[in-house]
Amino acid sequence: MTRSEDTALFDDMISRFLDQEADPHYTAWEEAGQIPRDFWLKLGEAGMLAVDLAEDYGGTGADFGITQRVIEEISRRGYGGLASGYNIHSNIVIPYLEHLATEEQKQHWLPRMATGEVMGAIAMTESGAGSDLAALKTRAQKVEGGWQLDGSKIFITNGMLADMVIVCAKTDPSAGARGVSLFLVDTHLPGFSRGKPIKKIGQHASDTAELFFDGMLLPEDALLGQEGSGFAYLMQELPRERLGVGSQALGSMEGALALTLDYVQERKAFGQRIADFQNTRFKLAEVRAQIDMARAYFDQCVDKYRQGEMTATDAAIIKLQLSEMQCKTIDECLQLFGGYGYTLEYPISRFYVDARIQTIYAGTSEIMKEVIARSLLGK
Repeated sequence: MTRSEDTALFDDMISRFLDQEADPHYTAWEEAGQIPRDFWLKLGEAGMLAVDLAEDYGGTGADFGITQRVIEEISRRGYGGLASGYNIHSNIVIPYLEHLATEEQKQHWLPRMATGEVMGAIAMTESGAGSDLAALKTRAQKVEGGWQLDGSKIFITNGMLADMVIVCAKTDPSAGARGVSLFLVDTHLPGFSRGKPIKKIGQHASDTAELFFDGMLLPEDALLGQEGSGFAYLMQELPRERLGVGSQALGSMEGALALTLDYVQERKAFGQRIADFQNTRFKLAEVRAQIDMARAYFDQCVDKYRQGEMTATDAAIIKLQLSEMQCKTIDECLQLFGGYGYTLEYPISRFYVDARIQTIYAGTSEIMKEVIARSLLGK
């Protein structure tokens, strides 16, 4: 099967799956503040939860670009909370294990992550440390038989459901970035707890939590990769994480534009369709042009990633440009709905509030600009 045939097959599969399993329930999930476990299990059963994971570990073995297509389709429907949860589990946590874990760790976790039996999360952010990993307070100390983990993390997507969390912790507080390590934390072990779900202005269906580690004893093999290499691993995996944000942005912009096109051709003012006003036509033309330009750069980055050539600067550019563009274009679309755009009755409002976090998580726009500037000017 060619890559294009593979893509068409998965496009059809995810579309039909969402029609049946998400469309009738998503509003209820938004109100509940969480996507139920049975939905993730159904995604796993359909082969959509670990699309590009190797078949040896329970995945489908498809091209990694298919995972981006799944994220985009979820986002196109206005399911920003689901897209974020899926992105974390399938596009971030699973690749971390596939690239860094020992064979024993892979066999222990990955097959159950592919089925949805184990849900994954990644925990870097703390109340006093976001992009500044040098300020991390969470500590992992060597003890007899393993590690003792103490500290807390905040704003963790999938935090309420996660069975395994990749935790970023200091193993040598005196070594700066070289003192950071990653751990595979089984949330069923003693010493782990969660706070109440964090209420957010958007992405309500995405459960977001504060996590606590109180004298939590981890086995020796909970260490992911080499001790002290955590920061390097985070930098290594960031391009794919930021591609996922780009997939969410592209899908959301396409979905918002489609809603707006339908609305402006039906709604009338001063005796004519909203679509007949020049301002409307020009705004829509600008949105279409911006999306197409964004997709061209996104596709270029996908090709670079396949070849192992996508740089941290490429990742920063795509994350900065597409997340900012998502907020601006969806704002333009909502404006064309007038007062109706500000009501929960019209889905464009969900596109709008769900977009706002995209310029913040996975590295703020300000941090992205700093990364790009350093590539031009050095430190």
